[in-house]
Amino acid sequence: MAKLVSETYGEALFSLGLEKGIVDSLMEEIDALRRILEENPGFSRLMNHPDIGRDEKLEVLQKVFEGKLSDTMYGFLEVLIHKGRYGAAEDIFTYYTDRYKAYHRIGVAFVTSAVELTGAQKSKIEKRLLETTQFDKMELHFSLDKELIGGLVIRIGDRVVDSSIRTKLEGLQRQLMKVQLS
Repeated sequence: MAKLVSETYGEALFSLGLEKGIVDSLMEEIDALRRILEENPGFSRLMNHPDIGRDEKLEVLQKVFEGKLSDTMYGFLEVLIHKGRYGAAEDIFTYYTDRYKAYHRIGVAFVTSAVELTGAQKSKIEKRLLETTQFDKMELHFSLDKELIGGLVIRIGDRVVDSSIRTKLEGLQRQLMKVQLS
């Protein structure tokens, strides 16, 4: 249900952004809103509190954000409150962000290595990913896992390329087990 809500409202916001030519500025507002809400967790608790009525929530929204957000974003937040969907705001923003990245052909890759990679190695990985995918830009997230022993594991969406030594050793071990059982 939550996924349907985030997709429905996120797609509506994205479509509105396309229609008005403000996709990029809405993304900037979402980023700013996320930072503000992260720094002020009490605001979301207040807006999601079941004992606080819709009119009171709208009044709080007005006092905090009126004139500070675009009419489109402010109106969107009002709709979420009217429909009782403010609790899904973060999921909606995540959907919008994913849709925005797809629209601008920005790929998101998670790269895990056994050792810290140099700047040159990171650049080479980015270049190779851009050559082998349909993306125009890459957003790379690097992490370490010493248990890989060597090599890389790269995840883009639901695709995984695992060239780690650990995985290769596990494959060899499985093959040896099959030979021993034969």
